[in-house]
Amino acid sequence: MGASRDPDGCKVGLFGVPYDGTTSFRPGTRFGPAAVREVSTGLETYCPQLDLDLETMAYADLGAVEIPFGAPEPVLEAVHNATIHVQDLQLKPLMLGGEHSISSGAVAAVAKRHPALALVQLDAHADLRDQWLGSRHSHACAMRRCLDVLPSRELLQIAIRSGTREEFSELRSSNRLVPIDQMVCRLRNLRGQPLYLTVDLDWFDPAVMPGTGTPEPGGFLWQHFAELVSELRHHNLVGADVVELAPQLDRSGISSVLAAKVTRSLLLLMAQ
Repeated sequence: MGASRDPDGCKVGLFGVPYDGTTSFRPGTRFGPAAVREVSTGLETYCPQLDLDLETMAYADLGAVEIPFGAPEPVLEAVHNATIHVQDLQLKPLMLGGEHSISSGAVAAVAKRHPALALVQLDAHADLRDQWLGSRHSHACAMRRCLDVLPSRELLQIAIRSGTREEFSELRSSNRLVPIDQMVCRLRNLRGQPLYLTVDLDWFDPAVMPGTGTPEPGGFLWQHFAELVSELRHHNLVGADVVELAPQLDRSGISSVLAAKVTRSLLLLMAQ
């Protein structure tokens, strides 16, 4: 969709991380980045909501991070180094996953450049476990590990609907849990602050996003994401990721198209 391979003159660097080594239910997110690219040619480059067109935007598709299979720690190091490299090219990083465990590597790298970074999470799950199935870097621990590397400790968790009793107790007491009807109001308070958005696609309802490893009923539709996009036009979005697409779980391909459209919106927001 109009991507350049040459980063010169670009504003955003897109890269994939095909990893699902800590998946706890249904695997397959390693195929997510390739699926987004494959179906992207079926979308228009123009977004009526934003009145922006990718054909007039400068962004580079930098390919995929070469990662080892197995333990997550070397993967996170590779993600961290790749994100630093993208920023050294004077590009804003947009990462395609892969599973959610990879986000902390990217957040750590972006926070080094933007110490006041705030993190916004779209997700069905709280992801606040300290460890899961023997790993502190499981995708079920994604936000806990992000908090470890986020100097501001500023995290908004939008309309989380699944987690343990302990996770929800923390969410409520910390005031990080944001109901969907308060999303725009709470985000307004972050205008002017560098922002990183992590989109776990299981935030969407399984009716429109069945192609994810941990589907959770009671989710959200495109119009809810569009509300977020309208508000993000007023923000300094310096990094983002789109994770947890498992395309082989949805033979219709609709999930991949939705993931590609989310990616298009983020590219336009970051490159404008």
